[in-house]
Amino acid sequence: DVQLQASGGGLVQAGGSLRLSCITSGFSLHDYLNTYAIGWFRQAPGKGREGISCIGSTDRSQYYTGSAKGRFTISSDAAKNTVYLQMNDLKPEDTAVYYCAADYRPPCTFEPDWYEFWGQGTLVTVSS
Repeated sequence: DVQLQASGGGLVQAGGSLRLSCITSGFSLHDYLNTYAIGWFRQAPGKGREGISCIGSTDRSQYYTGSAKGRFTISSDAAKNTVYLQMNDLKPEDTAVYYCAADYRPPCTFEPDWYEFWGQGTLVTVSS
């Protein structure tokens, strides 16, 4: 049974930083055990789900959408079954519920429908 647990959200002032964590259970991040794609998404009130960053087992490259480039960093620790999203220089427009998602099929993508497994979301609020 695959489960994803996202955490690390909170209230931060503009310009601050947060590190989100996504702990996977029943889903390995060791690429010798299975292939994978991991994505971070966010959803602001009244808006659709937006892809932020992703990483896949095929090439281990990190991908970012425009709003995250230069400020956010995705990383993974297979030994801890955890994927991180380091977010720096946060802006009020980054306020949203952040979700991690996983699928056994690489490459990673910013298309939400690609992912089979989703975490419950963690709220990030950035005050001005």
